[in-house]
Amino acid sequence: MDPVERTIASVKLRVPHKGLAELHPADLATIIDQLSRSDRVGVITSLDDEVAADAIGEMEPETQADILEDLEPERAADILEEMDPDEAADLVADLSEETREEILGLMEKDEAEEVQELMTYAEDTAGGIMTTEYVAVPATLTAAETIDKLRVLEPTAETIYYVYVTDDANRLVGVLSLRDLIVAKPDTCISTFMLEEPVVVQTDASQEDVTEVVARYNLLAVPVVDPEGHLEGIVTVDDAMDTLLPQPSWRRLPHIFGRGGSER
Repeated sequence: MDPVERTIASVKLRVPHKGLAELHPADLATIIDQLSRSDRVGVITSLDDEVAADAIGEMEPETQADILEDLEPERAADILEEMDPDEAADLVADLSEETREEILGLMEKDEAEEVQELMTYAEDTAGGIMTTEYVAVPATLTAAETIDKLRVLEPTAETIYYVYVTDDANRLVGVLSLRDLIVAKPDTCISTFMLEEPVVVQTDASQEDVTEVVARYNLLAVPVVDPEGHLEGIVTVDDAMDTLLPQPSWRRLPHIFGRGGSER
């Protein structure tokens, strides 16, 4: 980009506006970071909600908050709805109280409640870094039925590392890997080959403890449960590793885990 003046109308792009959506979210975030505060909003406004959400997800927390504060509240709400709940909760927590309440009031009820629930956990705990987007199925399903359910749910790459098995009270009773499902005979009940008593962390576990568990057991995600064993969410390896690497460094590593638009 070649900034000429301070308004988006006078910024000459080497990449046409319609081509911005084709950039990797990390590259797009880098471009936007170089603009003035008002110009950042102009570029975000030119993107669709999903692309804007992916790009904002790659930015520094201060930049994220500035953009959301400056956007029209309705547009900010639409973008937050496209983000992972844990990322949206972190971003909303950084907003001014007035802006936070206005944007949450404009979001879809279920998604707003999900974000508000995540905000009740301390930021440096498993509850504070977990996402509530995971796949859970009852133990009575067969391998074929479970795969059919995955097709219907169309989970994101980041949340499909494992399939969690729960009872009627949403207590975690087992876990499956995608390999387990693929190699199992279609009519085999998943309860016969699921891993029982999987490794878990409590919602109040420190982020350092979560990182240690992920590293020790070589996990791509670890389930988070409450004291009664109810499945509350999962912490993916990238969120756990934030304690070891600065956020910008981690985000610029190869996106082997399907973060933010790398599948596009």
